[in-house]
Amino acid sequence: MGNFVHLHLHTEYSLLDGAARIAEIADKAIEYGQSAVAITDHGVMYGAVEFYNSLKAKGVKPIIGCEVYVAAKDRFSKEGKADSSGNHLILLVKDSVGYKNLCYMVSESFITGFYMKPRIDMQLLEKHHEGLIVLSGCVAGKIPRLILEGDMDGAEQYALQMKGLFGDDFYLEIQNHGLDEEKRVNYGIKLISEKLNIPMVATNDVHYLNRSDADVQATLLCIQTNNVITDGRPIGFETNEFYFKTEKEMTALLGGFKGAIENTVKIADKCNFNFEFDKIHLPDFKPENGLTHKEKLYRDAYRGFEQKAKEGRFDFVNHTKEEYIERIEYELSVIDKMGFNAYFLIVSDFVSYAKKMDIPVGPGRGSGAGSLVAFLIDITDVDPIAFDLLFERFLNPERVSMPDFDIDFCYNRREEVIEYVKRKYGADKVAQIVTFGTLQARAAVRDVGRALGMPYSSVDAVAKLIPYESNGSIENALKSKELRNLYDSSEDVRRLLDTSKRLEGMPRHASTHAAGVVITEKPTYEYVPLSYSGTGIVTQFDMLTDAKLGLVKFDFLGLRYITIIHDAELKIRKKNPKFDISKIDFNDEKTYKLLCDAKTDGVFQLESAGMKQVLSRLMPSTLEDIIACIALYRPGPMDSIDKFIKRKHGLEETVYKIPKLKEILNVTYGCIVYQGATRSRVK
Repeated sequence: MGNFVHLHLHTEYSLLDGAARIAEIADKAIEYGQSAVAITDHGVMYGAVEFYNSLKAKGVKPIIGCEVYVAAKDRFSKEGKADSSGNHLILLVKDSVGYKNLCYMVSESFITGFYMKPRIDMQLLEKHHEGLIVLSGCVAGKIPRLILEGDMDGAEQYALQMKGLFGDDFYLEIQNHGLDEEKRVNYGIKLISEKLNIPMVATNDVHYLNRSDADVQATLLCIQTNNVITDGRPIGFETNEFYFKTEKEMTALLGGFKGAIENTVKIADKCNFNFEFDKIHLPDFKPENGLTHKEKLYRDAYRGFEQKAKEGRFDFVNHTKEEYIERIEYELSVIDKMGFNAYFLIVSDFVSYAKKMDIPVGPGRGSGAGSLVAFLIDITDVDPIAFDLLFERFLNPERVSMPDFDIDFCYNRREEVIEYVKRKYGADKVAQIVTFGTLQARAAVRDVGRALGMPYSSVDAVAKLIPYESNGSIENALKSKELRNLYDSSEDVRRLLDTSKRLEGMPRHASTHAAGVVITEKPTYEYVPLSYSGTGIVTQFDMLTDAKLGLVKFDFLGLRYITIIHDAELKIRKKNPKFDISKIDFNDEKTYKLLCDAKTDGVFQLESAGMKQVLSRLMPSTLEDIIACIALYRPGPMDSIDKFIKRKHGLEETVYKIPKLKEILNVTYGCIVYQGATRSRVK
């Protein structure tokens, strides 16, 4: 499979500084007969798992790495320009120990070392070097910088220091992108290699896959720096040589340096790290009195059953006590069989804390409302038997996946619950989750237009011809006659749209997931790298990737409506001290009159203009009708709204195509193309 491997490559996750799309890398490697490729994004590991899975799927060996910034003095020094410009260094993972060490250092680069950029230091490298291969870096590395400054003694001294630390896993990196300074660096590197017997390795600083993508890279950088492309290219990218080259091209450029090409394969052979996707890493919840998780959940569930029975919280008019007991036993057996006893206890614990601290908590929504055990241990406040909700929609032995409770907390006090979790499990075992804003079609056009220096009015005219819809891609928009005519008749518009298409969908910035929090058994950095995203520490992998790696997500949703309802309840109690919102009458005629009149401003999920129209036509008279409204008013099920309304008002006969489904579909008038917000009427 060839004698060269790319070990220095930036994907789209070198945010606005890399145009090599992960989805295209494996195909390029296969086309060029290359057996492996490394990912080395600037200071982050955002794309590591996506890169790993993408390459593995096509039989190309993925090498996980990062181009880190090493602080000039140490990562705690944060004064002036000298501390802001760290020296570049490539770290590649050999094994699981190396992965944990890289995760720790990258995490620390944000948590303790961030100053303009995430920075590590020699102290971290000395303590966490095991399992890693190190390349000395591009012209922005310390050794190249010392060579360019004419300090060969300093360069040799640093090289010896790194060799002493990493031994045979330290390599002197050489590159040739047609830059004059690289020639001087490579000459110095060669001298150091021969004098100190440190092997060289050839890399290309890959930022895009094809030579023709150089303009795309330049545009990305201009978007990042808020500059305009001129006749020259951005500093550091003065040539168009930063692309994914063939073995033949690399040999022609750097084959004269002894072992530099061959060492790329030797390094790739040393790197044999694989992610584990078959383990779940729940936090360490310790029940009191030495109980097992199973014993505590069983005890809490039946204590809850007795208490709620005394409070009259069950529908014993339409259902027997035996039905409830049977459901409890069934749910407990499934929860235990699937290994989720601890998960239920963990959620119950922080919800109970919130309630004890008088932090308003929602009654539960989504599929979790289908669990009777969740109701008994106060995670939810909905009796699923009374509302005919299905537990299997939440947990199903035939479909093994993590349960996922959507817990709503008071918007103003949500952070108090997260802080409680940090105190209980340890702050180093709790992190929020990263999410990425992407260059959507319209935004991409506007960003690219600014980078190209085009007049705002011209760019705005083009952007407005691209629809807002989820399928509003540039490619789809070009099917319209008006935009196609602009594209065909204007070279500037053609360049604008062609460049925007290449950038469309790329991540633009990192931010924090609105609700997701992971809690782990060991420090979170032992599983995934961390970063700092405005509001706090976040995992560098998104929620789906965290889940693949076995990290359990807990949703702490901050909902203003919960706060509003709580405040309203307090005001009502000033006149009616016995008022309890959990005991309100679901058959109150005045409430349904307000709904029928579409007076629903400020009512969660019922306040949009479209929903108001449905309410005024439906004329809801039961809680089932409200459930139906919310469930039907979404893409897909929306097509059944007219049929549902006509059948409710007797304007169309209710037909059950399969008579056996009547018991299930009677409350939905036979409509089955329907996803329930709480009920499970799924086609």
